[in-house]
Amino acid sequence: MSIQNTVEQIKKHEGFRSHPYYCTAKKFTLGYGRNLDDVGISEQEAEILLQNDLSECKAVVKRNIDTRHCNDAQVGVLINMAYNLGASGLMAFKKMLACVEVGDFSGAANEMLDSRWAQQVPNRAEELAKQMVLGEWQKA
Repeated sequence: MSIQNTVEQIKKHEGFRSHPYYCTAKKFTLGYGRNLDDVGISEQEAEILLQNDLSECKAVVKRNIDTRHCNDAQVGVLINMAYNLGASGLMAFKKMLACVEVGDFSGAANEMLDSRWAQQVPNRAEELAKQMVLGEWQKA
């Protein structure tokens, strides 16, 4: 039996689930029966998931926000926030986004910092606010 036949057979037996669930053995499971409790995911798999998620966040920013005044680092702030907050969470920053769309990056940063989000993730918020104002990527 080839590996491809095995793959197809396992897909048939396991079925696909896009959200985590508990299998019959009470193990947290995802996809085609991946046992997250015992196996987890590799860093390489996490990287693939991150890249997929960031592609969607970038598309959300492009579809919903006028970024003509932004450079790459400032768009990066918006993508980072979309990843952290979800699309609807980012879009709730109406005053910040209004500032971004007219190129008022200091105003945008102030709106970012004057939020519940900034209280929840203060280090991230400070770094991203600085990046928004300066238009320069902040060192990791």
